[in-house]
Amino acid sequence: MGEKVVAGSFDLSDRHRYRDKLRQCLTGLERLLAEERFDRPQNLMGLEIELNLVGSDGMPKMLNAQVLERIASRDFQTELAMFNLEVNIAPHRLGGRVFDRLAEELRTSLAYADRKAGEVDAGIVMIGILPTLDRDDVISANLSDVDRYTLLNDQIVAARGEDFRLDIEGVEHLTCTHRSIAPEAACTSVQLHLQVTPGRFADVWNAAQAVAAAQVAVGANSPFLFGRELWRESRPPLFQQATDTRPPELQAQGVRPRTWFGERWISSARELFEENLRYFPALLPICDDEDPLKVIEAGGAPKLAELVLHNGTVYRWNRPVYDVADGVPHLRVENRVLPAGPTVTDVLANAAFYYGLVRALAEEARPVWTRMPFETAAANFDAACRHGIDARLAWPRRGRLGGVGEVDAVTLVRDELLPLAAAGLDAWGVEPADRDFYLGVIEERCRRRVNGAQWQVATFHRALERGLSREAALAATTRRYRELTHRGEPVHTWPVGLPEPVPLG
Repeated sequence: MGEKVVAGSFDLSDRHRYRDKLRQCLTGLERLLAEERFDRPQNLMGLEIELNLVGSDGMPKMLNAQVLERIASRDFQTELAMFNLEVNIAPHRLGGRVFDRLAEELRTSLAYADRKAGEVDAGIVMIGILPTLDRDDVISANLSDVDRYTLLNDQIVAARGEDFRLDIEGVEHLTCTHRSIAPEAACTSVQLHLQVTPGRFADVWNAAQAVAAAQVAVGANSPFLFGRELWRESRPPLFQQATDTRPPELQAQGVRPRTWFGERWISSARELFEENLRYFPALLPICDDEDPLKVIEAGGAPKLAELVLHNGTVYRWNRPVYDVADGVPHLRVENRVLPAGPTVTDVLANAAFYYGLVRALAEEARPVWTRMPFETAAANFDAACRHGIDARLAWPRRGRLGGVGEVDAVTLVRDELLPLAAAGLDAWGVEPADRDFYLGVIEERCRRRVNGAQWQVATFHRALERGLSREAALAATTRRYRELTHRGEPVHTWPVGLPEPVPLG
């Protein structure tokens, strides 16, 4: 949620007015869709990466304001907590050597930011959840000093009406309570944007939902939280519980969480925005002066500010985005399922897999979402988060048998999804060298059954076997992770374990 807001309090009239403005915005969106006012296809993609700040000891550093002051670039922004940053890459047209160009831009930007962070004895790490984070690190006092975060925290806490309870059972079991949404800051992700026309939006969103599990299975990178080994991708349960405005009674009634996978396939973008209004009360009822219907009548492009702000407080794993660029409105699908890291190469391999796959699946004659219940896609996502590259997923069978069958995630990716992703990248006009290199990274992860989560867990347990305490093993794993990230080779090539100590003398 990047909008600038000013902290303050709200009364009943604010909420009534905001609800009315939301309805006006939805009516405006419907008008824009009916009148075909949206931008033409441009094949544009965008990329955001959330980052962690650590010291030379591998522990989190609460220094994002100081680091951002030194970086002095609009490409880098604050995130929720003082140990977070975010880097935003300008939109690129999908095609040619786009992934190699992005790799060069990212490496240059991240290396520069890391050097600047070094001026205050900090460094940048791309990782889903920093293994060395402790419960005492994620408190309201460590939220970034930005009005929108303070206000969002206050409103979610007020809506909840009691402490937030984390209860995640994986390899180990974590239970704890927090008085703020600060634990959500532990989740650092990659967000992939794809601009689409209204006519293609539903197919692309449905395809993104269908493949979310495969993305997580090969890309998981968040196995630890507060010193416990949990799910291979622990961000989704943490994010849901850390932002959950529902007390237990509302959970028992089946009220939807603000962080959710969804519950059905769609036929238009409007359905998602309408669901957000229907199911989720406003957290930030801040009204803009714009009358969206008058702007449309005058032939302009309304900001739909209330709709955009409200949409930013509903945390779908594939989120619809409305925006205006150069005076023309457009729609994007924002894919939010992937953790950050481990390396630039890994991030772009994940991106190539996603963009190729959604293009191919969105154009299939018999789309996968017509052959698989939505509940199956949701169950797949849960299984992939729990088990990562070792997950088993349900997928429509090929051939005359039909139906849905269970398959090992790496078999599904290697035998069926990677060829589809390659065809999709060809359709985008991506050059074969880019296609083969980055999809080859995904193929090698599958062949070796290694992703960031697998490497972290294996290295952590090797450290324990060497006699390190749990805390020391997590810190050593984090330092080794950062060292190997800087070398730049993809995670499937990393040696497992810590380097042997150099003998004295």
